[in-house]
Amino acid sequence: MIITLDKKEFSEGVQTVARFAERRSGTLPVLAGIAIIAGDDGIKLRATNLETGIDLKVEGTIKSDGVVALPANTLRDIASSLSGTGTLTLEHTGDTVLVSTGNGRSTLKTLPFEDFPTLPLPESPRAKFELPGALLRSLVMAVSPYASVSTVRPELASVLIKSEGNILKAVATDSFRLAEKKISLSSAVEEFSMLIPAKNAGDIMQTLPDETISISVDEHQCAFFWKKGVLTTRLVTANYPDYTQIIPKSFVSEATVLKKDFETALRRTAIFSDTFQKVRLGFDAGAKAVALSAQNADVGDSNESIPAAVTGDAVDLSFNHRYLSAPIGSIATESVTLSASGIGRAMVMRGAGDTSFLYLVMPMNQ
Repeated sequence: MIITLDKKEFSEGVQTVARFAERRSGTLPVLAGIAIIAGDDGIKLRATNLETGIDLKVEGTIKSDGVVALPANTLRDIASSLSGTGTLTLEHTGDTVLVSTGNGRSTLKTLPFEDFPTLPLPESPRAKFELPGALLRSLVMAVSPYASVSTVRPELASVLIKSEGNILKAVATDSFRLAEKKISLSSAVEEFSMLIPAKNAGDIMQTLPDETISISVDEHQCAFFWKKGVLTTRLVTANYPDYTQIIPKSFVSEATVLKKDFETALRRTAIFSDTFQKVRLGFDAGAKAVALSAQNADVGDSNESIPAAVTGDAVDLSFNHRYLSAPIGSIATESVTLSASGIGRAMVMRGAGDTSFLYLVMPMNQ
């Protein structure tokens, strides 16, 4: 195999594909590599860790066809070191590859390509649909930070994606908080649900282009197709809990505050939180305010009040301040609505007038 590629094209391609190579060689060393395939379909870079995998097309000139696998870490280091314009040539002979860049020449040891697995694709898709990659990214990334980091319950360490008519929603929870994000599709799709491992969701979403992508889902795999590539991920085969049962249907108190006021006051109050990172949140309809307070025996205490439109009973709840600040970046409106369902019960945060994003957080013991 002899191929020539633009330096920038090669560098960007390797950096993208290397995300999906196995970080440890384990029992199958070739999984820590990137396969370079030159043939009738052009030049492709392939990597997989058996959970996720990618085939990515890169532009270049093929002087002779072939297939070779090279260590992903080494290729990533080479890609990072490239600068300026120009081309790079890879020439495969025996068990080595000669890399030529202008006046520079390097020789790399290859990995056994015959051990490199193919990418598994959905065999009997139960759903197929298209949508912009940027839209899917905004959907998944709005909730993925709230999935559990523990693998004791794989379903909670996943992002649920499901369709309901022309609504596509993503959900994630770690039992202490839950986030749900909805988007409207241009047309209805066949109803389906899938669980993507949360640890893979970030790499997948960062890799997908903004352009329209095709999505195919079966019981075990999900594949994302676009002009330059295909990306696959295994799905978690478990039942997701019926999270709708824990979303309060009624509230004893609600407050609407300016997002910037709430964020600023929370940041100041958090300075005085204790070792449990606790802050208190009070609803006061009479004072038309939301109060934030915290006390730390080593630092001091803080009490702050921000103007709010408050209805309902006076309620005082305690929260981990990180859990209160986490969803602020996902709320697109200028105001935030805080809906309390009572002492010891969940509070819901939304953008005022926006039903596309919901964040539920459990209070701490008083």
